Amino acid sequence: MDKKIEEASEILNKGGIIIFPTDTAFGIGCRIDRADSIEKLFRIRKRPVSQATPVLVDGLEMAETYAKVADDVKEKLISPYWPGALTVVCESYIKKVPELVRGGGKNVGVRMPNNKTILSLIRSVGVPVLGPSANFHGENTPHDFKELNPDLLRLVDYVLEGVCLYTNPSTVVDVTQNPWKILRQGQVEIKINS
Repeated sequence: MDKKIEEASEILNKGGIIIFPTDTAFGIGCRIDRADSIEKLFRIRKRPVSQATPVLVDGLEMAETYAKVADDVKEKLISPYWPGALTVVCESYIKKVPELVRGGGKNVGVRMPNNKTILSLIRSVGVPVLGPSANFHGENTPHDFKELNPDLLRLVDYVLEGVCLYTNPSTVVDVTQNPWKILRQGQVEIKINS
């Protein structure tokens, strides 16, 4: 395993907060199962507690541990677009997904990013990593390492450098509604047939 991934993984396992590249933007995150780290992440980003945070997984199997993924979602969204810039909002297994991650609701947005660095890190820790963009709430999303706010960099425990493929955010589709609803049209072009 890459030494940097190993170091980042140790820090996450100890409850640390790290910054990392994904395919769409730099993310800031922690393990999904560390309540103390999740609270710290929200404090650092100044993120409203009512705002759910995306969850990054290393594949469908991990996603299904935390979210109820229907067969048509696997077939029409996950199979063609993962790994990639598509976040799927599903009903969560509430006992598995902390309230802050859900923004107080019952759903969770899961995504498998197309980026080797973050996928290796998720595999190394063995649980999803939270993946909001690495910026203070309301500031611009950083797509390049140079765009990261130095004040934010000082507040985290580790920074993994890397390159993002796109400058568009991920597309977000809510599959808890019928018909499915596009909450954000991003990098992946999706058409929903109602």
